[in-house]
Amino acid sequence: MIRPLLLLLVLFSPAPTLSAQALTDFSTYPTYLGPDLGLTWRGPQATLRVWAPTAEALRLRLYAAGTGGPARADYAMTKAEGGTWTYALPAGTTGFYTVQATIAGVQLAEVADPYAHAVGINGQRGAVLNPALAQPPGWKDDLRPVLKQTTDIVIGEVHLRDLSMHPQSGIRQKGKFLGAAQLGTRGPNNVTTGLDHLQELGLTHVHLLPTNDFASIDEAAPASANRYNWGYDPLNYSVPEGTYATNAADPAARISELKQLVENLHSSGLRVVLDVVYNHTANAGRSNFEQLVPGYYYRHNPDGTLSNATACGNEVASERPMVRKLIVESVAYWASEYHADGFRFDLMGVLDIETMRAVRIALDQQDHSIFVYGEGWTAGPSPLPEARRAVKANLGKLDRVAAFGDELRDGVKGHYARQTEPGFTSGHPGLEESVKFGIVAATQHPQLDYAKVNYSKAPWASSPAQAINYVACHDDMVLWDKLSVSNPGATEAQLIKMDLLSNTIVFTSQGVPFLPVGDEFLRTKGGSHNSYNQPDSVNQLDWGRKATYAPVYEFYRHLIALRRAHPAFRLPTAELIQQHLEFLPTAPGLIAYQLKDHAGGDTWANITVIFNGNRAAASVSLPRDTYKVVLRGNQIQEEGLDVLEVTSGVQVPGSSALILVR
Repeated sequence: MIRPLLLLLVLFSPAPTLSAQALTDFSTYPTYLGPDLGLTWRGPQATLRVWAPTAEALRLRLYAAGTGGPARADYAMTKAEGGTWTYALPAGTTGFYTVQATIAGVQLAEVADPYAHAVGINGQRGAVLNPALAQPPGWKDDLRPVLKQTTDIVIGEVHLRDLSMHPQSGIRQKGKFLGAAQLGTRGPNNVTTGLDHLQELGLTHVHLLPTNDFASIDEAAPASANRYNWGYDPLNYSVPEGTYATNAADPAARISELKQLVENLHSSGLRVVLDVVYNHTANAGRSNFEQLVPGYYYRHNPDGTLSNATACGNEVASERPMVRKLIVESVAYWASEYHADGFRFDLMGVLDIETMRAVRIALDQQDHSIFVYGEGWTAGPSPLPEARRAVKANLGKLDRVAAFGDELRDGVKGHYARQTEPGFTSGHPGLEESVKFGIVAATQHPQLDYAKVNYSKAPWASSPAQAINYVACHDDMVLWDKLSVSNPGATEAQLIKMDLLSNTIVFTSQGVPFLPVGDEFLRTKGGSHNSYNQPDSVNQLDWGRKATYAPVYEFYRHLIALRRAHPAFRLPTAELIQQHLEFLPTAPGLIAYQLKDHAGGDTWANITVIFNGNRAAASVSLPRDTYKVVLRGNQIQEEGLDVLEVTSGVQVPGSSALILVR
């Protein structure tokens, strides 16, 4: 299945590309294997190395400011091995720099080099700054929170600006790294907000929408301007975004303030996932890629035009050695320099399998527990053959790389694009197998009829750790809006029942659960299905809803706690799922299964989980026994709500879940 990411980002139109690019044999280009591309430091002295194999000359210019003003120095770089050019800057050099290539007698534009780790305002020039020296207090003692196994992960996705911008967030540095890092914040009725809310909810991982330098917002514009964007339009892959810093013109502020956020999340027991966008650039024609090595970094159609599997105007040729090297080293840099604990790859299916394997290997050299996942699809056709793409169907070729499961997503709530179409939790028929596909974490299970699954007709996960279960994310409608538009005439109480059922399915399924922050208090975007550049009034988290819908929030909090307390819901292997998870016979609109024989070493011997997607109550046959009820509809209590004596069957109210323990 193809899901649009940012179809409206075509405003970043690439410059025309000559048809000769389609005929160029890029495999003949020399490659450089060394670890020192970009600026590297030895004490106070920096050396710049740039890969530009087709350049006849490469000039390095130094500036006093990140934008404007004349160059204060101009140096000819020296051609070196592997198609690179180098220059050793005088010790103590500060300020900003650009490089400019001459190719076929033509001087191209001045750009920051692709390996820049610090930049000036709007990312136009690199900064002569050692990022290792831009650290908040205590950074050297920062440690990743302990993670025992991948299926213990609970992910909460949030846009950094959304977390703090609401007038009642109680957060001072609104829209900034430091705002998201602030502790002890309170909102309406004294509810916790911001970072404290993320911790209180029970997450293990906080997934931040892109925090790297992106192109769509003018960092020099006043804060009062509409400066909102999700950030899926990368400019500099390995530099923090300036609008999230207290001073976008100060390269050190971006770096140290993002590190402060990571440090505060870690000290609160939360790991950090960075949303990374290596599949395209905001503007191919003006990019540093195209200005230094024309054609090399992008894929092309046979007629020489840029191919567009991203629906954003271009796609990066990750399969080429120097592109793969850049991606792998950028990811490894975020993990080492910023202590990132995970990476979510935007449109991962645009990247090739070998690149994703190399990413996994590079991260394992630092920490095996760093989590890697992504969207296992493209947004359009690509010249890269399907067999080489990091899509869901090829996940068996990737060790410890996970993907989102759109089968369960659309099975539970209805089709992502056909917005008025309901799903299982709204009583839509024929989606039981799609939901069950997610319940077993997209793995092989003998009781599933894969021919009836909505999208994948075969399991694509070798392990439950490879499957992300979710019903909503930043893309498309938030869950509350989707349920509202697909259930016309439903009361708020009915919609809340469907909402709770939807995420009860997610958090009791095998695999890794994923929640867009705000769904736990019925977040709404007013019906918007693509809010990537809409104002804060649409996107910000309304902390007043946490107070208004306190019972809903408490249910979510206890639901996550239930999952984290019971290993039966987070089995680490497909074999254990096959051994311990057994589906029970049910009528249409119902799903029931048992987690039996102390699954995963659970203290509960047998757990029965029932989902009734029908509006009306329905009966499910169960073995005669005495059961403890731990979840019923909108009530949840691990110690037990009450005891149920079952003689032949159990009645389950409409649009609700029931969890029984023996």
